[in-house]
Amino acid sequence: MEEMGESLVERRTQKKSKKPIILVISGIIVVAALGGGVFAYSAWQTKQEIKQAEKTAQTFLKHLSKQEFDQLPTVLSEESIKDNGYDKNQLVEKYEAIFTGIQAQGIKSKQVKVEKEASDKFTFSYQLEMTTPLGNLKGLSYKTTIDKEKDNYKINWQPSLIFPKMSGQDKVSIGVDTAARGEIVDRNGKGLAVNQAFDQVGIVPGKLGEGDAKTANIKAFSDQFNVPVDEIEQHLKQAWVQDDSFVPIKISFDPITDLPQGAASQDKIVRYYPLKEAAAQLIGYVGTVTAEDIEKDPSLSSTGVVGKVGLEQAFDKELRGQDGGSITITDENGQEKSVLQKVEKKDGQKIQLTIDKNAQSQGYAIFANRPGSAVVMDPRQGDLLATVSSPSFDPNKLANGISQTEYDAYANNENLPFTARFATGYAPGSTFKTITGGIGLDAGTLKPEEELAINGLKWQKDASWGDYFVTRVKEASPVNLRTALVNSDNIYFAEQTLRMGEETFRKGLDKFIFGEKLDLAIPMNPAQISNEDSFKSEILLADTGYGQGQLLITPIQQAAMYTVFQNEGKLVYPKIELSKETKTKENVISSNAANTIVTDLLGSVEDADGYVHNMYNPEFSLAAKTGTAEIKEKQDTVGKENSFLLAMDRSNNKFSAMIMVEDSRKNDTATDISKPLIDYLEATYK
Repeated sequence: MEEMGESLVERRTQKKSKKPIILVISGIIVVAALGGGVFAYSAWQTKQEIKQAEKTAQTFLKHLSKQEFDQLPTVLSEESIKDNGYDKNQLVEKYEAIFTGIQAQGIKSKQVKVEKEASDKFTFSYQLEMTTPLGNLKGLSYKTTIDKEKDNYKINWQPSLIFPKMSGQDKVSIGVDTAARGEIVDRNGKGLAVNQAFDQVGIVPGKLGEGDAKTANIKAFSDQFNVPVDEIEQHLKQAWVQDDSFVPIKISFDPITDLPQGAASQDKIVRYYPLKEAAAQLIGYVGTVTAEDIEKDPSLSSTGVVGKVGLEQAFDKELRGQDGGSITITDENGQEKSVLQKVEKKDGQKIQLTIDKNAQSQGYAIFANRPGSAVVMDPRQGDLLATVSSPSFDPNKLANGISQTEYDAYANNENLPFTARFATGYAPGSTFKTITGGIGLDAGTLKPEEELAINGLKWQKDASWGDYFVTRVKEASPVNLRTALVNSDNIYFAEQTLRMGEETFRKGLDKFIFGEKLDLAIPMNPAQISNEDSFKSEILLADTGYGQGQLLITPIQQAAMYTVFQNEGKLVYPKIELSKETKTKENVISSNAANTIVTDLLGSVEDADGYVHNMYNPEFSLAAKTGTAEIKEKQDTVGKENSFLLAMDRSNNKFSAMIMVEDSRKNDTATDISKPLIDYLEATYK
């Protein structure tokens, strides 16, 4: 009993002794929990502080990128500005003078980092890049600190935040050696886009006089140089203009004999296009580099020009070269301390085209502002001798200053002068019958001497065609290949296309360049046979056979396809650069088919009743095919007609011409207007 009592006492004592241990352990847990809470709060607080510091950093960089220099002091430590010998106004003026002086654009920041360094202090590092007249300036690394001042976060500023290695009253200077833009010349070295000195006319405000005299002198300048008065006044209101400033207004391409009071002139080398409207869509023009241009290509000079359209744009990198010069940091005495950017000048390359300047001019002249296109090609080499689009615009105005009134006249012209018609897809009309004929001959379904009995001016295969008929212009029966080509008989070629069938016809067409993207510095969509891979109907098959349906072929693509008739069935691809090798595609049609077709086409010119007899020259062998593509909503209505003329030199095979006039009922046919161009080609390429 005593032993039992003792053990109970012992056990109770042991139980009592465990309580303090439990309490101690619990106390440790509470302390740890409190410690963890403090740590979590501290981490959260640090994170919030870094966010605030980052916000200040990003605000600084945003103002810098937008060149809002007057906003910079709002995020800078006022004390740090004073410590470096500046006040707020002087700091803003310093930034404006330097960044305006080096004509910086497209300022971008990257690798931005903000990290906590110590209590209420953060490190702030970043890199900058920008575009100057010397191209892309990059690899600029910056580092400073951000201090927390009560609830504000301020960046500690020093001159090295303008450019690394700057200090005190250092300055930045720039010297530019401007690269000459490469010229574009024709096959004979004659200029198509050149650098030429002209008079730049402008106004010296202090010499205009006052009141009514000033108004009269501005009006006189406006009248003489065709610049609206409000445009002149806008130039004179620019922030940098002083009384003795020369304010450039316009380039004058005509000799200046006298100037109104207040006006002045100086020589300026500008980009000039001697052919003016005659080659505008082909050559294009240049314009001042914009922020959007730099976004696409940071290597551009912020003060240069860039090709905007045409070959000026296509060959811009080769043409523009690279301005030379340097941007340096100097001390306040002008002694060089550091070079920020240094570039060797490299003039642009000369681009020589296959174009014949005179053929281009002759080709443009025949249109007399009618809407249309002319493509002249050497069928043996693929050289594009002329690529003309009408109506057109003067690229000199677009490149060197155009009034809003003049621009609006172009933009609102219903005949679309900015459109490059030589690179626009059209239904080719009856010129395409030559290709259908060649495919049929090779397939054996078309026999040249076979005569088809065709009566009347309209035809359909059977009653399943409903109210749809194929029509022709000239009634004749029977009809063989030669008479069908000379008379441009739609019904004959519709029947022949149905006879060969879709599979054979498409297989023949696929040997040409349908669906191919040409290796040519002239943008255009690939030639199209139809909207889908199948014609879906016999009517569409028949229509395609005589050049209508859903065919879409640019005049340049047409000219390339028709080279098979002057090369024994070999297709020669077009080229615009004289130095490029000629590319060919063999056996597109057989030599027998090619020669049969082109020989028959001599009749269009030589026969007294041939559609192209007005081009007949007894001393020159010319093969030709006319074409008319009608665009209308439904049958038995009058639609808009596009007229085509294919003319091929058979004396020497040195040229072919594809000429097109839109809306020929209103603007004459291609055959009507083309004789002066054909006469020039026959006389020149012999």
